[in-house]
Amino acid sequence: MKFKVDENLSGRVVIVLRSAGHDALTVADQGLKGSEDAELTAHAKAEGRALVTLDMGFSDVRAYPPGEHAGIIVLRPRKQNRRLLLVLVAGLLPLLKREPLAGRLWVAEPDRVRIFDRSGP
Repeated sequence: MKFKVDENLSGRVVIVLRSAGHDALTVADQGLKGSEDAELTAHAKAEGRALVTLDMGFSDVRAYPPGEHAGIIVLRPRKQNRRLLLVLVAGLLPLLKREPLAGRLWVAEPDRVRIFDRSGP
C-alpha cells in the first residue's frame, strides 16, 4: 500500500510503515511541506497514496468525502508523543492486511478504529 505521511508526524511513522512492506513518503520528502490541505489531498489522490495525519480537519467527510481519495487515516492518540503515535500506527498494521482503506476514512484511537465509507460509519 502507498502512504503519504503528513508533516505533523515523525519520520519514524514512515519507518514503521516501510518495515511492514508499504511504500511510504513524507510530505517533506516530496517538497510539499506547508501545503494547503486541498493541495496535499490532490497530490495524494493523484499518486494513489493514502494520507496519514494528526489533522482532524481531514476527518470532515463533507470536505473529503469517502470514495473520492485513496484513503485517509487520522491518528487520535491520547497524548501526542512519539512513542504513543508509533504504537498506534503499529497497531493498524494487522487491520491494513484485512480491511480496505482505499476510499475510506479511518479515525484511529488507542482502543478502536472508526471506519467511514460512502454509507457512513
